[in-house]
Parts: sequence; structure tokens; C-alpha cells
Amino acid sequence: METGGKDGNPLKNYRIGKTLGIGSFGKVKIAEHIKTGHKVAVKILNRRKIKNMEMEEKVKREIKILRLFMHPHIIRLYEVIEAPADIYVVMEYVKSGELFDYIVEKGRLQEEEARRFFQQIISGVQYCHRNMVVHRDLKPENLLLDNNCDVKIADFGLSNVMRDGHFLKTSCGSPNYAAPEVISGKLYAGPEVDVWSCGVILYALLCGTLPFDDENIPNLFKKIKGGIYTLPSHLSGPARDLIPRMLVVDPMKRITIREIREHPWFEAQLPRYLAVPPPDTAQQVKKIDEESLVKVISLGFDKNLLVESIHNRLQNEATVAYYLFLDNKSRTTTGYLGAGYQEAMVSYCVHLFASPDYVLIF
Repeated sequence: METGGKDGNPLKNYRIGKTLGIGSFGKVKIAEHIKTGHKVAVKILNRRKIKNMEMEEKVKREIKILRLFMHPHIIRLYEVIEAPADIYVVMEYVKSGELFDYIVEKGRLQEEEARRFFQQIISGVQYCHRNMVVHRDLKPENLLLDNNCDVKIADFGLSNVMRDGHFLKTSCGSPNYAAPEVISGKLYAGPEVDVWSCGVILYALLCGTLPFDDENIPNLFKKIKGGIYTLPSHLSGPARDLIPRMLVVDPMKRITIREIREHPWFEAQLPRYLAVPPPDTAQQVKKIDEESLVKVISLGFDKNLLVESIHNRLQNEATVAYYLFLDNKSRTTTGYLGAGYQEAMVSYCVHLFASPDYVLIF
């Protein structure tokens, strides 16, 4: 983790702009990375407020997870800068708001548009699961939209790292999107709760309403535990088949992410970059984008040190510039990381999480 520069300004590499939002323990500002000219979002987290609200673990968890993730539909973390009073988390800037607001404005979506969003969400969730992370708080408010109206999964503060043979019991997430086993306090493996939440999200996309909704929380929980909801008649046959498979009360009988990807409704019009590729070698993690590399070198950074830093997944000024160039280049093409690159990152992260030396640290 980086600390502030010698001049005492922790954000010396950024030109800070307006406030995008204010939360209970910090604010988010738009900023411009001075050397590349690209926009970023800077979360400014007040250490005292985080500690007082007992949110330290949540913050640590989100940072640790996002440091490792490189997926076109998961929000990107570029760097974390520590200062005595605050922690600065520099992230991808997503300017088109939440999927929640999009649904509120548009109402129910046509199946083609809903499917596009859903395919992106499932791709990101599958990436999380393959990297041994379950999100546990998937909802439209945590799904951001970029200027191309592509989904970016955000807010990993409630996520858990999965371990083989281990079960979770913590009840967390938003009640309307929470699985029956979560609100019941039962043990659960992890991925199946994200599948349920994705089922609720798909219902919201296609219907413009929630399948389980009641101002009275006990009544809401009763509906969720009983799997009591109505499928509107306007849904197509394949959609009417998929949603109930995701909203199965018994998690052992619930459809899996892999089975969702094989479902006819999901497979229709699936973009090539989201198709599941064959396994690839971990060496592809080392792949360097030459165009982005040349741009960073032109800023005065040493080529050999930059390549070494990328290979070793180090965070420094050069790698931040590199990934900003890479990501902004990607927004003009579809599936910028490439399927092979994404799968190679899976191999890398699974190996890391499986290591006995791996510890969630801050």
C-alpha cells in the first residue's frame, strides 16, 4: 500500500474535482490522473469514523478482494494510499449511476436488454466464485453502469473468501435480495446465495418490480422462506423457466452459475468475449499490452521496472498509469481483457487464495 509523497500531499498524482457522493464514513470525489489525463473515483475514508463504526474489517475485505480482481464487469481498484487521518482508495470512475436507478427510470426492460445486463452480471459473479469469493450483497444498487451502459459489480464489503469444506452462517445483505437460508440463519456454502440474488435481480430487470416485497419485515421473510411470488404473463417461456430455477428455496436444488450459463435464455445473443473459454495457462497473466506499455514509458518510467512490476502485481505510479491506459483503451473494444486473460487471472487468484500463507491483511 502506498503512502503520501514527500511533499505531504497523498494525492499528488491527481487533480481532485467535485464530490460524487457522501457516505457515513467518507466521501467519493471525481479526480483526474495528472500523467494520463484519465478520470478516476477516489474514496476518501476517514480512519476515525471507520473505527468508531466498527467497519474496519469491511473496508479491509473490499480492498483486499478488489486488489486481485481484473474483470471487465467488476469495478477496478487502481491504488490505495494511506495517510494519517484518511485512506484514499482510487477506483475506476463509472459515471452512469446505478442499475437500480436505470430500472426505476425505464421500468421493466425488454428481454434482449435485460439479458445483456444479466449476462454481464453472471460473468462477473462466476469470476468471483472461481476466485473463491462470494459477494453476498448483490442488488441493483451495487451494480454500476459505465458510459457504454455496461455493468460494473461494486461494493465487496460483505464478501467472504470461500474455503473448501467451510460453511458460512453470517446473515448479511439486503433483505429483499437475501436467500432463504441467509435470513433463516442456516449454514450455507456461499455461491448459492449469489445465485438467489441474481434471480431476484433478473426478475427486477424483466418485471420492473421485486418478486419478494413487503414493508413488514416478518411478512417479507415469510414470502422469501416460502418462495412465494408471481411470474407475470408477459415473460417468454425460457425466462419463465430460468427464474424459478434460481429462486428455489432449497439451496441444494437451486440452479448453479454453470447451469445458468448453459440455459437457452442466457446463451441467446451471448457476446463472444463472455463465452466460457477453454482452460489456459497461468503464463497469460504475464501478457503485456504493448500499446499501453509504450504510453507509460513515454511518461518517463523505466520499461524493465514497469514490466517487472506488472508481472509481480505490484502497485506503484507506473502500474497505475499502465492500467489506466489499458482500461481506457478497452472501453473502445468489447471484452478488453480477453477471455484467455480473465481465465488466467482465475488460475492465479485460486492459487493465491489456496496458499497457506494467504491472509486478509490491510
